Amino acid sequence: MYNNAGMKELLLDEERRMRRLNIVVDLTAAVLSQSKLTLREAFNVIDDARRAAVALFPDKGDVFDLIYLPRFKRIIRERFVIPGGALSQGRQPAR
Repeated sequence: MYNNAGMKELLLDEERRMRRLNIVVDLTAAVLSQSKLTLREAFNVIDDARRAAVALFPDKGDVFDLIYLPRFKRIIRERFVIPGGALSQGRQPAR
């Protein structure tokens, strides 16, 4: 199937893509947390991060949604108070 050199090259490539994905995710979290964004812009930033993740790891969008999307949604929930939502009425969000 793969010789030793071929397997090592595949592993190095995957590690490189994982490092890039970690940078994308960390930058996305920082932008969501620290930038003055509208709610629409925040969701656009998340969509851009998802597209970058899928470009690095095709057919793994569902993994992004499972692992990273909850983190980004938590940041948005903490950052934006939605009129009529639980926080604006003094209730705590469901966790």
